[in-house]
Amino acid sequence: MSTEEILSAVEKMTALELSALVKAIEEKFGVSAAAPVMMAAGPAVAAEEEKTEFNVVLKDVEASKKVAVIKAVKAITGLGLGDAKALVEQGGATIKEAVSKEQANKIAEELKAAGATVSIE
Repeated sequence: MSTEEILSAVEKMTALELSALVKAIEEKFGVSAAAPVMMAAGPAVAAEEEKTEFNVVLKDVEASKKVAVIKAVKAITGLGLGDAKALVEQGGATIKEAVSKEQANKIAEELKAAGATVSIE
């Protein structure tokens, strides 16, 4: 069974089934859950941990660095210069959708270095 298949199966489990799975793993391998406080936090924490796709959203651009941000957006998205400029001027535009956390962080750093304010959602 691949990692993706396991994650897919876990994703479909109820909280009660997940609890039973954790107990079975603890007994089978002689380990204990490292963060019982997190388990008590409930489904909101579990849903947040399961997120695998992120969007990079351009929030604001320093006026003096607008050209650099447009160039960065152009390079990241593969858009033409005019489309990249329109996206930057739009404000609140999603630059990349459904990317991994690592890729989202990399893109955010590139945009921040160019003079943009971004968020990862």
